[in-house]
Parts: sequence; C-alpha cells; structure tokens
Amino acid sequence: MVIMNDYVKALILCVLCFAILAGGMVAMGWAQQGKSYVPGVWRGDVQRPRPDLSGLPPLRIITEADYPPFNYYDEDGVLTGFNVELIQAICGVLGVTCSVEARDWEFLLPSLARKEVDIVAASVTISRDSLKMADFTDHYYETPARFIVGKGSQLVDITPEALKGKTIGVVEGSSHHSYLQKYYADIKLVAVKKRQDLRKMLLQGKVKVIFDDGITSVFWLNGTASKACCVFLGGPLIDQRHFGQGVGFAVQKGNRRLREMLNYALEKVRRDGIYEELFLRYFPLSFY
Repeated sequence: MVIMNDYVKALILCVLCFAILAGGMVAMGWAQQGKSYVPGVWRGDVQRPRPDLSGLPPLRIITEADYPPFNYYDEDGVLTGFNVELIQAICGVLGVTCSVEARDWEFLLPSLARKEVDIVAASVTISRDSLKMADFTDHYYETPARFIVGKGSQLVDITPEALKGKTIGVVEGSSHHSYLQKYYADIKLVAVKKRQDLRKMLLQGKVKVIFDDGITSVFWLNGTASKACCVFLGGPLIDQRHFGQGVGFAVQKGNRRLREMLNYALEKVRRDGIYEELFLRYFPLSFY
C-alpha cells in the first residue's frame, strides 16, 4: 500500500501537538464530539479464564512496513507501530518469545496459510474474503466511515434526512459508495476513480461533502495536502456489512488454541491499561 509523505508528517505533528482523542462513537452512528475515546470492543467486565499456556512455542509474527502509524520503520530502522507494540504486549502477557518481521502486503495471508508463520498483525480487516484464508481473534478496532465538509459548512447533521438533495462525492465502486446507495437514496452522488481526485473535488469546491474512510482521512485533514480546508461532519459510521467486521490478528485456519490465547491476552492488555496507552499515543487525533 502507498502512504503519502503528508501522512507521516501529520503523524509526527499529531504526536507532538495533541494529547486528546476527539470524538466518540455509538454502534451505528454519531460521535459525541470533544470527548477522549478509546474503542471498547471487549464484551463485559469479566476477564475470561486464563487458558493453558504450557508448551507454547516461540511465535512467528509478520506485519507490513508501509502503513504508519500501525506498522512502519521508524527513523532508526526499527519496525514499530500500534499493531507491532500491541502484539509485543500480548506476547508479554502470554510469556512467550515472539519474533516480528515485515513482508509485503500481498504475502501476509498466503504465508500464514502455508504455515510459515503463526500470526499476522497488520490491520487485516475481518471480511468474507480474509476469512477464507485465516481465522481471526476478536477485533480490536474498527474502521469507521466519515463525512467530510469544508470549514464553515452550514451542515450540522449526517442523517439521511439532513443530507437529502445534497451532492456528495465518493470513490466509485468502494464500500462507501455502496453504503450511500443503500442508506442515502435521496442524495446526488458524484463518484470518482481515485481517492486523491475525491479530495481534490472537495478542495476545489466542486462538491461540498465527501464520504470516505475515517483513518486515512484524519491524517489527510491534518496534513499539508488538505491546506486546512476541511473537517469531519458528524461522527463515525460503523457497518460490518459494508466496512468489514473490524481488524483482528490473523491465525492459521483451525488454530483454535492460539486464537483463544490471543483473545485472553487482548482482554488482559485492555484491562491493564496497556491498550489505552498505546491507542492514545499513536492516535492523538481521533478517526472515530
């Protein structure tokens, strides 16, 4: 995957200049603006029983190195990122030695299927296609969709009624495109081939609203390419049918024992505050 330089610059700016996540989320809808938010995707308050960890061999983990702040090489050439540090914390909970190395995106799940590695920790979305090649832990974050408008927009709501008759830009053939077609039948759609063209339309005022992925959008909004033009409108939209079932760690098909161990460790790092510390450090600007 290709990451623009502005993406990395914005990440550095975020870490230096912001300390609070903005936004909140409800299941299918709108954020509570202005509040710190860390996704809580674990069910209930009771920690599941500690599984039998005896005989667990060293774990071979692979990620991808071109998706900051999730997984990337830092200035010293060290493989790091939110996914990398989270899986390392999980290895600490399990008390097992882990090795983490980078491979190209297209080789991640095939390497797992060939049993060359034990875990893929690289923001792989749990979807119908990915489930054909791997099993997954519980998801530990979701990828919300967001509406974006120019600063000074008079729009205040993102309900279908509030956006009725509005012209909205979207990437053609994307999950965001199909979502709008299903739930926003009374809008006027302008579909373009590429994300950069979508953002250019908004910058140039050819459309007043666009609908896109929240994660990449937050870094664009706070990078130089956006020219400080725009802001999120409303809150995040979560829909598993269109945007996937969230992101989890991938394990080999049928490896139920390892999956249960990882789920236990995910709950543990959440309850111990490790997950929250990592999330707030890597995402001081909220995509929720």
